[in-house]
Amino acid sequence: MSETRRRALDAAVELVGNGGVRALTHGRVDAAAGIPPGSTSNHFRTRAALVAGVIEWIADGERQDGGAPEGIRTAEDLTRMLVEMIEVQSGPLAARTRARYALFLDATDTDALAPLLRQRAIFEDWIRRLLVGIGGAGADAGTLLLMASCDGLLLHRITVDPDAPVVASVTTAVETALRPRAG
Repeated sequence: MSETRRRALDAAVELVGNGGVRALTHGRVDAAAGIPPGSTSNHFRTRAALVAGVIEWIADGERQDGGAPEGIRTAEDLTRMLVEMIEVQSGPLAARTRARYALFLDATDTDALAPLLRQRAIFEDWIRRLLVGIGGAGADAGTLLLMASCDGLLLHRITVDPDAPVVASVTTAVETALRPRAG
């Protein structure tokens, strides 16, 4: 990826995270990134392409926050990874997290939702594979519960209490997600 594209995407995330989706324009991204006018539109011809690029950039970054998934072998490993992700995404990367939420809340039609849902499905599959790797085939049923729990904790930290403890809640969510289902 070119340095100009990376700078544009970083600036776009900050703009959306701090000013909402309406703050996202090619010109504002150029100015915020300190790149020549027109540079962002050279990489993302339309606003839809820019939004899709920002969504992919956010999702890639969030998955990287989890580190190497092959190192996740136990419930404790998964808990530690998720806690670290929540802490970084509600701390130094809170603007990126707010940008993701803003993009979801602003998406009002199928075309706008498509890149968000595509990235969400990739993340869901990643978490499902980690759960199954730790707890067996039945663990995939806990994927949505675990994701919703962590997303709720993350939202709470970026909106209400940035220092809210999360270890006990994530531990409970992981244990519950791994628990065999009746029936």
